[in-house]
Amino acid sequence: MLSNFHTHSHYCDGQGELRDYVELAVANGFDALGFSGHGPVPFENKFSIKDDQYLNYCNEVRALKEEYKDRIDISLGLEIDYIPGMLEDFAQLIEKGGLEYVIGSVHLIPANDRPQSVTDLWFIDGPRQETYDNGLRILFGGDIRRGVKAYFRQQNEMIVRNHPTIVGHPDKVAMHNRGRYFSEEEPWYLNLAMETLSLIHEQGLICELNTRGIYKGRHPDYYPSRQLIKAMEQWRIPLLVSTDAHSPEDLLRTEGAYEYLHDIDYPVVLHSWKQRT
Repeated sequence: MLSNFHTHSHYCDGQGELRDYVELAVANGFDALGFSGHGPVPFENKFSIKDDQYLNYCNEVRALKEEYKDRIDISLGLEIDYIPGMLEDFAQLIEKGGLEYVIGSVHLIPANDRPQSVTDLWFIDGPRQETYDNGLRILFGGDIRRGVKAYFRQQNEMIVRNHPTIVGHPDKVAMHNRGRYFSEEEPWYLNLAMETLSLIHEQGLICELNTRGIYKGRHPDYYPSRQLIKAMEQWRIPLLVSTDAHSPEDLLRTEGAYEYLHDIDYPVVLHSWKQRT
């Protein structure tokens, strides 16, 4: 069963019309496709769906769902950022858009409980390593443990408060680290990551296996890493293979994820957020 449920388009920071993704998915034998544009956030930016375009996005996905219903199962979703003090409750966006599923993610971490603007947020994603470094230095005094603890604490709050359908790239904070600040094998880091994974299990949520870091050349491993995936076997956390597509061609960039999971005999693999196997 081929599917992808982490999909961005021209409505946010992706490239290509929604129809372009659907046509490529159909041509390659996909059974299901979910759109998950970056949800609106309360500050100016270049990566999220604009407030005045949100309903247009939702309505276009629904129209394509109806048009292609005999060829592919299309779902309307959103990737929503949990940002303490700025965007804490997902319910309004879910209700307004009539969403079928939500990917809950953390990309922006405030250093205190009262962020006033985007300059108060540590941006751990994006193509520029210096953005990660500068944010860590300015907002966390260069203290990587403090920054990483804030990241995982924020994820834990999101999981409990919003109960998203899917938890997005749970160890994304390691992307721009590149072994410079810490080793992903250090006990303090593993303990934080495992606490979050344990919480995903306790809440009965889905965890995505995100391949984008590999095919963009920004990270040598999946999110979560192979080390964490093996540790997750004890809980049988369902995994959803995701390419985090930002162009139609990205839909195909699974980077050996299905083969890897088969090789390690991962017991619970989720091919679709609707169906567990």
